[in-house]
Amino acid sequence: AWYVNTGRPEQIEGTKRIWYTFEIKKGGHRGPGKGGEHVKIQESAENYLETILMLHQKQGYVRSIDIANELGFTKPSVSRAMSILKNDGYIVVESSGNIVLTEKGSKKANEVYERHLYITKFLQKILNIPEELAAQDACRIEHIISQETFERIKENVDS
Repeated sequence: AWYVNTGRPEQIEGTKRIWYTFEIKKGGHRGPGKGGEHVKIQESAENYLETILMLHQKQGYVRSIDIANELGFTKPSVSRAMSILKNDGYIVVESSGNIVLTEKGSKKANEVYERHLYITKFLQKILNIPEELAAQDACRIEHIISQETFERIKENVDS
């Protein structure tokens, strides 16, 4: 298996920095016209897509360096992740270096962002969790919650 940056924290011994990894599973189809590896979109990819969406909303454009600065990752880690997302049809990288979500990428990014917003509101409204902590926890929960549970949270927040 290959390992790339994703969101599960792993402390590297002797450092103060937390690194994140995810596994790209072998088998299946990896992208248009390419055989070999199959990427099931996981936490890291979702975090990258959500970050691209939020940065685009905030500043109107997104470059790899913007993502690296936002997430606190190295530019090579972000470049590798962008290559994977590009090969899987989630983003397009323009000749200027601007990163643009495809329709597929935009759909997934908006789904993740919607989960983030609703879970944050739910934690604040129902459990009286302070906003900052609710947002941090929502960042973790949004990737593992079932659709059924999420729908119930939405109903509760919207009522």
